[in-house]
Amino acid sequence: MVAVLEQKKKKKASGRSGASPATERLRPLCHVRNIGIIAHIDAGKTTTTERMLYYAGSVHKIGEVHEGTAVMDWMQQEKERGITITSAATTCFWRDHQVNIIDTPGHVDFTMEVERSLRVLDGAVGVFCAVGGVQPQSETVWRQSDRYGVPRVAFVNKMDRMGADFVRVVGDMRSKLGSNAVPVQLPIGAEDAFAGVIDLINMRAVDYDEKTLGAEVSQFPIPVELAADAEKARATLIEALAENDEVVLEAYLGDADVEPEVLIAGIRRAVIAGSMVPVLCGSSLRNKGVQQLLDAVVDFMPSPLDVPPIEGANPRDGATVERVAEDSGPFSALAFKLATDSFVGRLAFIRIYSGQIAKGQNVFNPRTGKRERVMKLIRLHANDRTEVEVLHTGEIGAVVGLKAVTTGDTLCAENAPVELMGIRYPEPVMFMAIEPKTRADKEKLEAALAALSAEDPTCVVRTDDETGQTILSGMGELHLEILKDRMEREYSVVTNSGRPMVAYHETVTDRATAIHVFDREFGGSRHFAKVALEVSAATRGAGTEIDVAVSDTQIPAAYKAAVRDGVTDGLMTGILARFPLTDVTVRITGGAFDPESSSEVAFRTAAVMALREAIMAASPEVLEPIMAVEVVTPADYMGEILSDVSQRRGKVQSMEAVGDLQVVKAAVPLAELFGYSTAVRSLSRGRASYTMEPTHFAVAPAVLKERLLNQ
Repeated sequence: MVAVLEQKKKKKASGRSGASPATERLRPLCHVRNIGIIAHIDAGKTTTTERMLYYAGSVHKIGEVHEGTAVMDWMQQEKERGITITSAATTCFWRDHQVNIIDTPGHVDFTMEVERSLRVLDGAVGVFCAVGGVQPQSETVWRQSDRYGVPRVAFVNKMDRMGADFVRVVGDMRSKLGSNAVPVQLPIGAEDAFAGVIDLINMRAVDYDEKTLGAEVSQFPIPVELAADAEKARATLIEALAENDEVVLEAYLGDADVEPEVLIAGIRRAVIAGSMVPVLCGSSLRNKGVQQLLDAVVDFMPSPLDVPPIEGANPRDGATVERVAEDSGPFSALAFKLATDSFVGRLAFIRIYSGQIAKGQNVFNPRTGKRERVMKLIRLHANDRTEVEVLHTGEIGAVVGLKAVTTGDTLCAENAPVELMGIRYPEPVMFMAIEPKTRADKEKLEAALAALSAEDPTCVVRTDDETGQTILSGMGELHLEILKDRMEREYSVVTNSGRPMVAYHETVTDRATAIHVFDREFGGSRHFAKVALEVSAATRGAGTEIDVAVSDTQIPAAYKAAVRDGVTDGLMTGILARFPLTDVTVRITGGAFDPESSSEVAFRTAAVMALREAIMAASPEVLEPIMAVEVVTPADYMGEILSDVSQRRGKVQSMEAVGDLQVVKAAVPLAELFGYSTAVRSLSRGRASYTMEPTHFAVAPAVLKERLLNQ
């Protein structure tokens, strides 16, 4: 699997104003790989991506996250904090293959970036810390990959770190992630003694020249003391493949020493089928193992031809239709991200599933039912833009000129419409009030909030009906802080903001019905409507469902949209403490109208009032967000950590010893976690660390409910 390092290609001229007249494919479709780099925060995703770009010749100097010079971390906030905030796309070339890479964030506050990236990728590289192993966000991104059926390769990074344990991490991947993780490499040494890797497919040891930053790779026989372990690991690899692959089984029965080419083809089939996760190892910061990871992307990851045709619905009749990955087919693409560029304007990042798109072409948006013209097409390299004439099937690029597009929209040919599956958005868990410092900035603030919420669906903006305040919701304190910082830097809006607060929800725990008759006279006219409905509790996490399947003799079709709008408004504004309702099913069961005096306003109002009455009778409750917290602490401080978790209404779910450290996993209400980082450092004298992520909403205790109702 080890390949001779390619001679570096000359970096193509790129820039905001550079245009390429080429309309031909950069590489055949079978030589295209669309992959994402996914991991827990600080596992080394961006560092790994930077090395991939360097060895592939896309950049001529290795960027470092800790120095703020990483190409993929281009935002000023990313450079300052040393974390990835927004997913960045780029293209490089390895062994004559076009590799489109999306580097995703690891921080839980920006999990939406991972979600939408995985929606459009054909494969992913999961990066794991050799010390931390499978960490909370590792599990989250793995589940997201499972949901979209994304084939994966695993890379155990930081093998040079103290406490690195390759075998333990592979075991964690099997037990915690439920994956069939099988090593295709073994490390030569660990910690300070980490010197290279053993390639189990070709049964050769691989070393990296530090003077050339790992660019020169040498192969040599496997050290005698590691030979037995290598033979055993190779046998395990072959057996794992032979269990599910007849070609490998036949080759194994003929000769136990299966040829490398047969193994590579078998691993590729297993990865695409989702039955195996090959595991590699290295140290990206020390420039070891990344070339073999690029080889694995080329050898094991699917091309757009290897994944099933994308399915969607015909917006005209709802019938299921398929789009095969071919340039000659009807155009279809998914807009998975929006961004605003100060030079070219609004960018819509798209993944093309079939056909091709040319500059100046019209595209159809099934959601809006309108066509729009493509003004420019752009190939991406982090924050650099190269203008092109055509984008082809299987490529990831950006479109300029679309005004009505939003995240998750399908773009297609008008004569062959299709609506692809959209993108799932997590619920915001925190909010704060925000206002401009001066009245003159009011319009600028509204424009900035509109732009940010268009880019990021987890940035939700609403106006409080009672106070008139603008409320900004997000995924956490860091998310809100970044949004506020971006408003000041990118949109020149200086703001005042309130303290971040927990985004509670309301729900019902019973079933109830209500009937409301609205019959009033105002404006010199009578307005009449009658609405009967039923509310019931849905499964936790199911969201809201509104069913207006009532006959036209009770509520005419012309008024059903008004009824639905009224119910939607009522669910959004809440009943108990003005928190949005969730996990509620609302079914309209009846109604009445007057041909002379019924109106949309009457039906909308009747629906809202009936909903309020039914919810109050259905045992409403307040829901609070619960976080999965993982604390890594020396054993000496276990008592203090556990006591603190208990005082915060937390429930300890497990405790595990990992080397000299203890890992405590607990479920803790978000409301109790403000300032937790300071508390953890204080309790452990700075030696413990923690991570947290939202898991679910749970019914708040009566004391908290009472306090919220009296605010």
